[in-house]
Amino acid sequence: MAGLIKREDIDEVRSRTDIKEVVDGYVTLKTAGIGSFKGLCPFHDERSPSFHVRPQMGYFHCFGCQESGDVIAFVQKMDHSSFSETVEKLAARIGFELHYEDGGTGPRREEVGRRQRLLDAHKIAGEFFREQLLTSAAATGRRFLAERGFERSAADHFGVGFAPQGWDSLLKHLRGRAFTEEELRLTGMFSGGVAGGTGAGRSGGAGRSGGAAQERIYDRFRGRLIWPIRDISGDTIGFGARKLFDEDQGPKYLNTPETALYKKSQVLYGIDLAKRNIAKKRQLVVVEGYTDVMACHLAGVDTAVATCGTAFGADHIKVARRLLSDDGSGGEVVFTFDGDAAGQKAALKAFDEDQRFVAQTYVAVEPSGADPCELRQRKGDDAVHSLIRSRRPLFEFAIRSELAKFDLSTVEGRVQGLRACAPVVAAIRDGSTRTGYSQQLAGWLGIADPNEVLRAVNTALKRGPVPARSGRPGSPASGTFDSGSSDSRGGHTGTQRHGSQWPGTQRSGTQDAVGQPSAPRYERPDPKDPAVRMEREALEVALQQPGLLSTDDWAQFSEAEFAVPAYRAVHQAIRAVGDAGTAPAQWLEQVRQELPEPLRPVVAELAVTPLPATNADTLRNYCLDIMRRLFEMQITRLKAEKMGALQRMDPAADPAASQQLQRELMELEIRRRSLRGDR
Repeated sequence: MAGLIKREDIDEVRSRTDIKEVVDGYVTLKTAGIGSFKGLCPFHDERSPSFHVRPQMGYFHCFGCQESGDVIAFVQKMDHSSFSETVEKLAARIGFELHYEDGGTGPRREEVGRRQRLLDAHKIAGEFFREQLLTSAAATGRRFLAERGFERSAADHFGVGFAPQGWDSLLKHLRGRAFTEEELRLTGMFSGGVAGGTGAGRSGGAGRSGGAAQERIYDRFRGRLIWPIRDISGDTIGFGARKLFDEDQGPKYLNTPETALYKKSQVLYGIDLAKRNIAKKRQLVVVEGYTDVMACHLAGVDTAVATCGTAFGADHIKVARRLLSDDGSGGEVVFTFDGDAAGQKAALKAFDEDQRFVAQTYVAVEPSGADPCELRQRKGDDAVHSLIRSRRPLFEFAIRSELAKFDLSTVEGRVQGLRACAPVVAAIRDGSTRTGYSQQLAGWLGIADPNEVLRAVNTALKRGPVPARSGRPGSPASGTFDSGSSDSRGGHTGTQRHGSQWPGTQRSGTQDAVGQPSAPRYERPDPKDPAVRMEREALEVALQQPGLLSTDDWAQFSEAEFAVPAYRAVHQAIRAVGDAGTAPAQWLEQVRQELPEPLRPVVAELAVTPLPATNADTLRNYCLDIMRRLFEMQITRLKAEKMGALQRMDPAADPAASQQLQRELMELEIRRRSLRGDR
């Protein structure tokens, strides 16, 4: 059973992972000063780069949208993964074995290595299939795509390929890349017996090697168009294959079976391409097939995904809610289904899962029964957009689907319709919406008194949900709805708000559930104020170049007083943590953890702001000059305080105290001159 990852392991993964190397996979970075890099922000649209990364400190910050954090936070935001999933992914990247609290377990080192080998095999297989699509043997496959309006550029974009008709084309290719028999069996890309086991041999004269103890394996996909199925981070974890030739006796569509990588209840085809648009537009469109996803994206509906051989279920919803930031502040899920009986059944299945969403759910059904791919073929891109715009609330669709089963022209039919629909309406979690649909149902039934329907709905509500919905968050029985992340260890993925305040942000390094009271907000100080600028620049130096400060510098820095509340809090956090030692990135994270949630992005911002220096010497001179100015400002403030006290004092009444103040003023002046280098 998986447990919480140990804190020291999280710190180790963070410190060992090169944030620039990771960010480079998403953003083109250019040098922006000593040890600093910048590029166009991946979290908002911009023309001039305001996204900065400082590898030495392990942090990124965007000065445009204020997104910031460490490498874990960056991957979470980009891949929309939970905290634990992200740490495990980064650990696998560097080959680090994680340990878990309370006897919990996670992937062992050998499992991490095996997973990477399987991913490598899928990547190579995907490249092989794409190359085969260009051969003469794949003419039927290319014609299939062309007839559906997909040009070569579309095939390239979605990675569509072709599996040759031979029994071992892919098998030979992967064996030639040094994959072992056991690894090949684990990929799910081959059929046949299991190692040392029994599995059924292939029909058509496969032959055996080693007798019953070791049956030969052979290509699972043969003579088919191939779609790579990728996870949310873009790694290929399986394939979907469409039959092309009449002699193929297999099903129309054949997918990878369940493997260590591929869990069909958790997979959404196209999620890797759609994730950013889903998060940006707060819309998820669920279609039924690979070609439907392609058609939607090419038509401009770039939030479309599809399930892979299974209904849209609870695990899919967890992924969708993270992408939508499904916290009650907006968003929509649109299901598209064929207009036939199977499509209606699928839509009602979706309604059964609706209570897991906060976002509004809709159904878009083409009256002619055409799917998005067919619609685009016949009527063009605008028709696909029109289909999505014609969406109806899922509640309405579910209620009307029930009503369609009865003859509403008779009293008996209307009574039966009311009895059937009352529990459906009762399942609507929002009270106002439930009342509205009760009144709507009265109109559809032709019942003059809406209160009659409302009484029936309230009776169904008191009886509780049907067994399939029992205990589900947001169902009438539960009385509550979790508006946070579906993964209690993943942290909240709500959208960032920007403005004149530093907002509370996701806590990097936390695995706690969401729902904690929000911390107070801190006003952003005026950057034009000289005193504010002085405090800010001093903190930038202390956080970015702690090694340039001497023991005496640190002592004076600790004694300094900061007037800006936010900067004073950061200064106090630095004092609480103490000397940076030899690990500045870990020290910076400790400082960050000392602060309340709203101020943690401030540390990242201060830590990545480029310092005005072109080489090591100018950097050192700048940092020491900033600290000298800070200390001088503090001395000036202390002198003013003591001079005021001296002026208010009667020397004759307390000559000793007066002399003490004069000595202190002299010492402060000596310190000030020493800082300036005066004689």
